[in-house]
Amino acid sequence: MAGFPDISGSIAVVGAGSWGTTLAAILSEKGYDVTLWAHEPEVVQQIARTRVNHLYLPETVLPSNLHATGDPVSAVRKARYVISVVPTQFVRSVFSVLVPSVPDEALVVSASKGVEIGTLETPSGILTQLLRRPVSVLSGPSFAREVISKRPTAVTLATQDRSTGLVLQELLNTDFFRVYTHDDTVGAEIGGALKNVIAIASGICDGLGLGHNARAALITRGLSEISRLGVCMGAREVTFFGLSGLGDLVLTCTGPLSRNYTVGYELGKGRRLADIVSGTQSIAEGVTTSLSAYELSRKNSVEMPITEQVYLTLYRDKSPAEAVLDLMNRSLKAEFNAYS
Repeated sequence: MAGFPDISGSIAVVGAGSWGTTLAAILSEKGYDVTLWAHEPEVVQQIARTRVNHLYLPETVLPSNLHATGDPVSAVRKARYVISVVPTQFVRSVFSVLVPSVPDEALVVSASKGVEIGTLETPSGILTQLLRRPVSVLSGPSFAREVISKRPTAVTLATQDRSTGLVLQELLNTDFFRVYTHDDTVGAEIGGALKNVIAIASGICDGLGLGHNARAALITRGLSEISRLGVCMGAREVTFFGLSGLGDLVLTCTGPLSRNYTVGYELGKGRRLADIVSGTQSIAEGVTTSLSAYELSRKNSVEMPITEQVYLTLYRDKSPAEAVLDLMNRSLKAEFNAYS
């Protein structure tokens, strides 16, 4: 129909964790030809035999037309759309193999949240370097279990090109998964990545039993330091008050389904990080992002006290109680820099 973007073509979803499987499922339900690549052979076998990803999304029956494969090259070779949902620290290794196979005309979307250790690149930055094309970013408050259950969800799709944004918006939107467009890919990714660090801090706060006042202050000041870093890196401040900023931050800092909040909560209860991480299959991106975010703050000379204390707790064995005490006893200052 005239006036509507052409959204025909097959879709490759690269990464079959809970979020990748969810995106593949809702797109399959819309009638698209979707291939989901899974790193684990057992996930491919489970989906083929039982239509369930028992490892990452148990108790959810996936659409019969969703095809799972263990061969990433075959998944992307003929795809019109490629959606990367690979954990951030593995995006480079996975897509380095796929570069020759991704079609030149394919639109690429990054749906991972994090910052690569060492390079300090975001997932879309890694993909842009490897594929040498613009990469769109899907971010926002979206627990996979709620989306797959068709509970109302709103997210942000950030693209550098408006026409690409309109095509992808039509592709991804459903009557329970509302997609807004935006043009600030840097802000969308920084908000989506660093909210996981603040979520760990929020979990620690609750694990220590510090109360609602403390958590509200933590979320507010966490947003402030995320925004400071993002603006320094070229993002627009308004982005951090949208779905990929404040929205995602509030969800991850307060929702019991948040893996990062759960890690922090267990730390606050006195458990060791190694024991917490070894007991879960899913990756809490905030653990590695805390290291990268701390390095980003130093690189850009941006003060990020909450991020620093989370880093010291995770990587320097600082006790959570001592970290809270140091935050509360920092030098006094105005809430906003312009105020005097």
